[in-house]
Amino acid sequence: MKVLLIEDEPGVSTFIRKGLEEEGHEVQVAFDGQTGLSLARQFPADLIILDVILPHMNGRELCRTLRAEGHTEPILMLTALNNTDDVVKGLDAGADDYLAKPFQFKELLARFRALARRNRSAGGPNNTLSLADLEMDLNGKSVLRGGEEIRLTAREFNLLEYLLRNKGRVVSRVDILENVWEINFDPGTNVIDVYVNYLRKKIDKSHDQKLIHTVVGMGYVMKES
Repeated sequence: MKVLLIEDEPGVSTFIRKGLEEEGHEVQVAFDGQTGLSLARQFPADLIILDVILPHMNGRELCRTLRAEGHTEPILMLTALNNTDDVVKGLDAGADDYLAKPFQFKELLARFRALARRNRSAGGPNNTLSLADLEMDLNGKSVLRGGEEIRLTAREFNLLEYLLRNKGRVVSRVDILENVWEINFDPGTNVIDVYVNYLRKKIDKSHDQKLIHTVVGMGYVMKES
């Protein structure tokens, strides 16, 4: 994969770049937000790794700008600010996942691989998932509801895919963490609830028929109401 790494700490950027290159990936590095934005516009990256605290333009502002310009590549945000409010701010800016510093490379690689699922090609009879007037094209990475396109981040897309593959079945927060995040998160985190709310706003908010339902004390289920 082609990776754009935007990180101003030389030691951290070298550590990540060497590790990813040893895994066979192509990595381009920017050390400030403005340069990162310029490279993101020119460099056809499959995934962006983005620090929050950067010179000239911080990571959240850069992330918002990229999303506003139509960039849909997965963004993994690195941050030394790992309380819930800071995480939510990063997700609101358009990031798909976050990783708190300091971290081990194997943890970053696990997040990287989870986000990279977005680029896999899903063939065969399961290339389209649907429920009511909601349609998900796994090959084209597109989602339509009532014929109107809904733009999702990579993490939102993966979460919706998991819910649709399990439509009619209640899935717990642990199920979602294990199958969508593919890494053990703190079970006390509310990131799952945050993402489900993101999906609700995009999938259900403007429709009378709600498709995403909460089962109190158990989890979530996707079904026709």
